[in-house]
Amino acid sequence: MSEKTAPNANGMNRAKLYQLVLFPLNNGATNVYYVLVLSYIATFGSKVLALSMLFASVMVTGMRLLDAVTDPIIGALMDRTNGKFGKFRPFMVIGNLIMAASILALYCLTPQIPAAATAARYVAFVVLYAVWVIGYTFQTSCTRSGQTVLTNDPKQRPLFTIFNTVGSLLGMGAMQFFAPILAKRFEGGYASAGFFRTLAPVGVVISLLLTCLAVVGIWEKDQPKYFGIGGSTEKVKISQYIRIIKENTPMQRLMVAGAGCKLALSIATNTTVLCMLYGCMMGNYDGLYLPMMVLGYVFSVPFFLLTVRTSQKHGQKASLMKYVSVALMCYVGVFVLLMLWGKGDGFTLSILGENGLALNLYTVLFIAFFGIGYGAYYATADMPIPMVADCSDYETYRSGNYIPGIMGTLFSLVDKLVSSLSATVVGIAVSFVGLQSLPTQYDPYTPGMNVVVIVLFCVIPMVAWAATLIAMKGYALTGEKMKEIQAVNACRRDAVANGMSLEDAMQKWQTLDQLPESYR
Repeated sequence: MSEKTAPNANGMNRAKLYQLVLFPLNNGATNVYYVLVLSYIATFGSKVLALSMLFASVMVTGMRLLDAVTDPIIGALMDRTNGKFGKFRPFMVIGNLIMAASILALYCLTPQIPAAATAARYVAFVVLYAVWVIGYTFQTSCTRSGQTVLTNDPKQRPLFTIFNTVGSLLGMGAMQFFAPILAKRFEGGYASAGFFRTLAPVGVVISLLLTCLAVVGIWEKDQPKYFGIGGSTEKVKISQYIRIIKENTPMQRLMVAGAGCKLALSIATNTTVLCMLYGCMMGNYDGLYLPMMVLGYVFSVPFFLLTVRTSQKHGQKASLMKYVSVALMCYVGVFVLLMLWGKGDGFTLSILGENGLALNLYTVLFIAFFGIGYGAYYATADMPIPMVADCSDYETYRSGNYIPGIMGTLFSLVDKLVSSLSATVVGIAVSFVGLQSLPTQYDPYTPGMNVVVIVLFCVIPMVAWAATLIAMKGYALTGEKMKEIQAVNACRRDAVANGMSLEDAMQKWQTLDQLPESYR
């Protein structure tokens, strides 16, 4: 087999350990901005810039209409890119630099616009956010599409989930850890311009460092011999993408599942929701937020290991459905506990008191249900990401087209639409209790806020998980099916490398039983 067009002698492309560890840090780099922007931008717009609360919340979703245009274009550019620095690395670096410049300008410079120049604040807010969206598309799409060159080994791909989650923790977790600490330094907390002016550079530095490490992780793999069957850059027209996705049923179902997982995560971890739960309702944000966050991560660790083990034995579909079901069942318990809040002195969260540990039965039950549920859904929240690579390989198997760019950007579009929808949902829900701005940890409880928290923290995530289970029930890319797809693609790749046309290879080898024994 030609070294120019194939990974190794049997067509199996395996990653080295450091590559599996480092490349997923690209997701950590973008998740820094997931927290920095999507968790706080509505609060920044309404509290710091004094924009309309509903405008600041709804605009985050409305701006995603821009993605309907930019995502397919960027996906097409990526699929056609094969320069000196590869297919994916340029988009990772350029995207990160665009996000850094736009967010520094947004959080550090726009508050300097005089309050009297309201129109200028609105314009700057929208324009800088739009620029950030483009950079976010550049880099996030690489996490999904770059997996196709990293490894096609069905035993290795599930490992991407755990390393991706670790990378996500380094990015998202770092920001969630630093944010409340920095907020304490400024009067007004999350509503302070100084908080955003300090947090933005911290996030930019963390994201840039993670991006550099991710570039190192994919450097060796980002070359033509790992691209598709023939190793060539595909010239698929944008007009063909709709037809391709229409015929790729697994991708359609994965987009629904990914949307469900992301919606559950983005709303249940929204800063405003947590401020209302731990601060306004329970009256002790500073004493509950960080401990509960740490507990959630601790509970996540065994589920990371379980999801990988299940994925390797039974496929990623089985793993996703199993642990999303666990999350759904546990959140029934969380729902019941929040419904009981306020029924008596013991029906509130309490971890530390004046004399030390002050746990009550309500808190113990909440920690158990929330911890197991959070661990299960946090471990599965990013699981659809490595499954995008399966859908991309399925497209190569189905049509011969290697188009990881469009696959990654389509999934990224759904990811961003859902993520931004969370800000709008939270803003609209809060308006129902008569508030004119998003509550922070220092705001008092408002009647009806408990209902809003129950809906946002429990009901919507549970509905999203139900949608995920329904979508994945008909998902065809089981563990066994992926083994067949990789074997067929490897056989076709060898044949093309030895001079056979792609069309003939596609026609000759379509199922596992048609392959030579060495590929089975």
